[in-house]
Parts: sequence; structure tokens; C-alpha cells
Amino acid sequence: MKTAILVALAAATAIPADAQTAPPVVTYIQAGTLLDRPGQAPRGATTIIVRDGKIVALRDGFVAPEAGATLVDLRTAFVMPGMVDMHVHLWGIGGDPMRARLEAMTRDRFDDEMTAVANARQTLAAGFTSVRDLGGDPRGIRALRDAIDAGAIEGPSITNAGEMISVTGGHGDGGNGLAEEFADMVHGREVNVCNGPDDCRRAVRAQVALGARVIKFAATGGVLSNVSGGLGRAMTADEMRAIIDTAHMLGRKVAAHSHATEGTRAALEAGVDSIEHGTFLDDETIRLFKTRGAYLVPTEIAPVAALAQARGGALPPATIVKAESAAAAMAASHRRAYAAGVKVAFGTDTGVSKHGDNATEFALLVQNGLTPAQAIAAATSGAADLLGRDDIGTLAPGKTADIIAVRGSPLDDVNRLTHVDFVMHRGVVAKAVAAK
Repeated sequence: MKTAILVALAAATAIPADAQTAPPVVTYIQAGTLLDRPGQAPRGATTIIVRDGKIVALRDGFVAPEAGATLVDLRTAFVMPGMVDMHVHLWGIGGDPMRARLEAMTRDRFDDEMTAVANARQTLAAGFTSVRDLGGDPRGIRALRDAIDAGAIEGPSITNAGEMISVTGGHGDGGNGLAEEFADMVHGREVNVCNGPDDCRRAVRAQVALGARVIKFAATGGVLSNVSGGLGRAMTADEMRAIIDTAHMLGRKVAAHSHATEGTRAALEAGVDSIEHGTFLDDETIRLFKTRGAYLVPTEIAPVAALAQARGGALPPATIVKAESAAAAMAASHRRAYAAGVKVAFGTDTGVSKHGDNATEFALLVQNGLTPAQAIAAATSGAADLLGRDDIGTLAPGKTADIIAVRGSPLDDVNRLTHVDFVMHRGVVAKAVAAK
């Protein structure tokens, strides 16, 4: 019986003969200007040779393709690595809270899964070839991630957090603001809510068991949670250390949602890898960013979008004061952090704002003190470093062929990144330049 099972498994996993002899897929990309290493000066005319999803060579000038290769003509374009958004929420309706509230009683997770598929396609078409999803249905995001990796669905490569870990009543407690019967139902299913260090270790393990490749926790309150508790610190130092140490032990990096200075400082002292939002920063907290080597993921478009939604009546009353407070403080805090040289990784909190509009974040980063070159590096090489991925973020032999192109240089006008003309994801063209 055992022998029969082994034979069956071998037959099922055997590589078909035609696959063994399939020729490599080769693409030659002729780039007019190539930003191969963000933060450094771009190259002039260059040909990128891609073979089976990997870059194998960068050659000066416009090299004619070899026999059987596909030629992509980007001789009048600015070519660069695919962008990375380190803070998105692909699950469910994004950027339209009024619609989400109106449909809350008629939508279920299967509807949200279909919306997530559409959101992923929009994100890839906008030039973001990798994302870090920091909050959504754990099983659904894992399934979406794997379907994209298998090539069944178009979308960016996903590093997923599952659900955000939260204390009871905190920003990630899904029962906040719900009527009693619904709150009781939600609380009975929540594995992401924890109280005390041991319980928080359990919550980390639960998310890893559900497929999380990064861990996120709520160090402070949040703007969009339907409680009036404000943006202050929500976790004890022991709870934060338990989350971070357990995640690191399991090979996962940790992102902390944090607005209040006290929460950010405590998370940094506990060894967190990135602070999401970082709305209120002081000199001591900025110093901690630098000494601990942690990243700030600014999400500057999020409070702007939330404030517009709140003032338009699309958010519950408990969120309005918080939206106003966050929007007023964030820009000044980030200007100080950028000037001090804190490491920055691009992130938008898309899902608060609309999917596909991720690149509107660049203008705010530049407005608040980053140069266009620094902002682009934050969305490429910086984000790749925070992800722990050495195969993306730059374009060089051996790297994954995640490549985009725009008209004109975004080093001169970063807003050009809001209109991406060409997208290649892992060597496959996902968006082609329209024929002239």
C-alpha cells in the first residue's frame, strides 16, 4: 500500500516531457532611460534582457533581440523597478466607507474576496508589483497571495499580515461600536485580540498558523475604529515585547500601527521593524528610529482621505475628531523625521483611500521634505530592504523582472508615477504601452 502511494505521488508530481523541453521565455526591453539603482543617477539607453522571469543582463545601447525573443520598445520611456507599497488593505471595499457601511449586512467574505481580486489587479496596473497587506481576512488574503504566485490571478506579490493583533477594545477589535448581538458574535471568533503577554504570544502564533508572513499589531488607537478612545497608547511594554519576540522567533518581521508618541516610543524600544503612520513624533522618538534602525512607513494620504470622508459624513462621529487630529499633526512630524534621516519605506494605507491611486502618496512625501529621488527609493530599494527581499527594488542580473515605465522623468516630477504606462511582473507583461 505504501509503495502504491509513493508511485502515485511520483506520477502526480512528475514534470511532463513537453515542459522539460519548453524553450525559455526571453524578452528584450529597450529602455531610453533606466533607473536601475534608485538613489543613484539613471543610465542612458539600455537593453534589459529577461529570461524566465529573471533579469540576466543589462547592456548599454539598444541591442537587437536574439532569435525567438520578444522585443519591448521603451526607447522614449523612463524605466525603473516595480514599485512596492508597504501598507495596503486589499480585502473588501476600499476608499468608499459609506458604501461599505450600507452594504455591511448584505456582503460576506466571498463578496469581499472578489473585490480583493479586483483591487489586486488595479494595484498591479498602477505599477505596484509587490505589496505588504496589513489587515484583511487571513485565509482570504493567503488564498489571493497564493493564486497570484501561481499565476492564476493578476496582482502584485503579497506579503500578508492576516489580522492586526489588538487588545480588547483596541483598534483591531472588530466588535467596536457594534450592537450587542453582533459584537458578541464577532468577539466569539476573534483570534487576533489578546490581553497580557502570554495571550499576545498566542495571537501571533494564531496569525502565523493562518499563513501570515508579517505580523502587525495596534500599539495605539486608530482613526477608523468606531470608538472614541482616541489615538493614545493601547498596549503595555510586556505585551509589545511578547508580540515582537514571538514573531521574530518565527521568522516574521513586525509592523506597529502607531499614532501617539508614547506608543511609537514603546514599540521602538521593544524592537519593532516598522512604525506605520507615526503621526506624533518627538526628538526622542526620532532618535530611537535611528538607533534601532527601524523604518517609518508614512501613509500620508490616509489621514487626508479619512478627513475628507469624515467631513463628508461617510464616517461615524467617533472618528471625526481623530481624523482631524491625525491630519493636523502628521505632516509636521514627518518633516522632522525626514530631515533627521529616519529610514522611510513607501506605504499608503490604501483601502482608506482608493485602490489604484497609491502613487498620489509621492506628492505628499515630496511636499513634506523628501526629494523625488528619496521618495522613489522609499518605494523600491527601501521597501525591499524592509521586506527582507533582495530580489526586488533594483534592476540587476539575478533580480526578479519587476519593471515599470512612465513618460518623462519622475526625478523631475514625481507625479509622473501616477500614470504608469508599462508593467512587467516576474517577467510577464501585465500592462503594455498602447500602440501609437
